[in-house]
Amino acid sequence: MTGMAAAASSLGRSGALEITRRLTAICGPPFARLGGPADEVAGRPARWVAVPGGPHAAAEVLRLAGTHDLAVVPRGAGTKIDWGATPVQVDIMLDTGRLAGIGHEPVAEVGAGTPLRAVQATLERTGQRLAMDAPSPGATLGGVLAAGEAGPLRHRHGSPCDQLLGVRYLGADGELVSAGGGAPGLDLARLLCGSQGALGVLVSASLRVQPVPASRLWVSRPVWTPLEVHDLVRAILAARLEPAAIELDLPGGAPRPRSPYPPGHPAATVRERHPSMSGRSGAPSRAGSLVVLLEGGRADVTERAERLVGLLHGEATVAHSAPPWWRRYPFAPGDTALLLEVPISDLHAAVYALRDAAGAPVPVRGSAGLGVVHAALPGALAPDRVASILAAVRGVLLARQGRCVVVSAPAPVRQAVDLWGELAGLARLRAAKEHLDPQHRLAPGRLPGGL
Repeated sequence: MTGMAAAASSLGRSGALEITRRLTAICGPPFARLGGPADEVAGRPARWVAVPGGPHAAAEVLRLAGTHDLAVVPRGAGTKIDWGATPVQVDIMLDTGRLAGIGHEPVAEVGAGTPLRAVQATLERTGQRLAMDAPSPGATLGGVLAAGEAGPLRHRHGSPCDQLLGVRYLGADGELVSAGGGAPGLDLARLLCGSQGALGVLVSASLRVQPVPASRLWVSRPVWTPLEVHDLVRAILAARLEPAAIELDLPGGAPRPRSPYPPGHPAATVRERHPSMSGRSGAPSRAGSLVVLLEGGRADVTERAERLVGLLHGEATVAHSAPPWWRRYPFAPGDTALLLEVPISDLHAAVYALRDAAGAPVPVRGSAGLGVVHAALPGALAPDRVASILAAVRGVLLARQGRCVVVSAPAPVRQAVDLWGELAGLARLRAAKEHLDPQHRLAPGRLPGGL
């Protein structure tokens, strides 16, 4: 049992009542309570839920936790609360819902608990936007940053974490810290991105706003194979059409018989580039889609769309709205969700490796123009089967400077597999944890390496 776990278990009834009373005094009667069935972090239940009304109240919650050696896990809208590793302990769930607010002249300073869609709706009234489109419905800005989440617009504008100008956050001791303004400050601010609240509690973030584009067009083309996608993406990037996004949707399918040709054989290459020559046995149940988003002035976007249609040949079409799968993950609740990152020239190799290991085409969706995609394995797969798939895929990616991470999974899989694989930055992350949270009070065990 950890020191914090021992301290928490020794509180007793009177001690637990005192914690409840103190949280109520800090946050107000409607905003402090005992945890319920919905207050879990990757399966670990919280003992208390606190919803502080501002940074100073949040700092008081952290100081209270420090006094009693209690673990704290921040929560935004909870849209990605099951992502990542299960914390060792969750005593106080610190809900950031009241740490909200928007200022936007000329930089947007947004409270961490503000839903991203509310930020965009407010900015749109002045003809502006944040160039970010995280897929999780209802996600807060703090949750997007803490999970390192990004959507299609990352192709042109970078991830939300890349766009940070600064943050305000609470350290594990309750001190309010501002980070940003220069390289060292930005490095610290961006270190908090993807940390799942285990390095600091985000209070607000500053980001640059931009005008809403006058025109947006989505150019779509059906695709059947990862190799076909590889060829098309390479052609699109070479054409210098300045796409805002290049997104891929490949469906799953039934297991297919192995090709009689070894990988790289000319006949195998022909069959992959021209799937009609290989028959449809074991092929996906429908064609996939490669979709390019173009943004800018109306005349310019129209001209670029015409050039792109000519480049893509086939059945390319132009639409004024996104396809239904745009900004949606390929996995459903209960699936094992994977994140694959690899140089774009090797994305097709990563997808083929995943298909071969799984014995069938696997649903894949994401930013083909960056080599960052998500994939879904059925939740019913046995943990040892998932482990063997991960080992095979990671073996292929290791030689290509890529990685495969388990984003979310059913509890038996989560407990049986290595969620992260090899991480080159683990030593730096460990040093950051020891510096920012030496008592491991914030979301203990949530980060790689049990940090």
